[in-house]
Amino acid sequence: MKLIGLTGGIATGKSTVSRLLVEQNIPIIDADKIARDIVEPGRKANQLIRQHFGDDVFLPDGHIDRPKLGQIIFQDPEKRKILNHCTHPYVRLEMLKEAFFYWLKGADMVVFDVPLLIESKLDRFMNTNVVVFCSDILQLQRLRKRDNLSEEQALQRIKAQMPISEKVAKADIVLDNSSNIQQLEIQVKNMIEKLRPSRLTWLFEWAGPPTALILLSVLIKQYTPSLFSVINDCIASLK
Repeated sequence: MKLIGLTGGIATGKSTVSRLLVEQNIPIIDADKIARDIVEPGRKANQLIRQHFGDDVFLPDGHIDRPKLGQIIFQDPEKRKILNHCTHPYVRLEMLKEAFFYWLKGADMVVFDVPLLIESKLDRFMNTNVVVFCSDILQLQRLRKRDNLSEEQALQRIKAQMPISEKVAKADIVLDNSSNIQQLEIQVKNMIEKLRPSRLTWLFEWAGPPTALILLSVLIKQYTPSLFSVINDCIASLK
């Protein structure tokens, strides 16, 4: 199964690309969705956030007050690191579970939609890394419109992330979302054609690991008695 990392800057259009991939029946592992799920009341990450940030960032029903917590972490890089330590291990575990599930289903490729793919070093585990890009001016305009932010607030959020130019430099594929949705859709379809493995490659990658394990177990079962016999003979000769 081919692992594709998908990332980009805030408001560059990563979610739109993810939606287009879903429309093409490509499995998506959405890190943002997982991150929301693992901080639900009663979950371990929720408890850790309360320990480090206090009751002030929680609503009466036990859910996190996201605007309040967001204001804290975007203003303080150290607080942002603490939040990441509270959530990232649980997000990665759930992502691994979902990837294993798709492998069992026989998926030939799966896309990891991760905002901090490069920052968290997860790009190292991907076969291909894709970055969604647009100009700085367009990114600022889209973010302000989407989240109803002032220019200062929007710039603060953009600067809290790795510069998009650095992400582009590390990408295997760059999708330019500076135009319209039709042009982006063409780029996505071309990318799928380029990345989709052949049926033979898929069969080898899907069936290879379990086949290897079966063969290994057979070999161990067949040759273990003789191996023990050789070891016993060697011990006897030393006496």
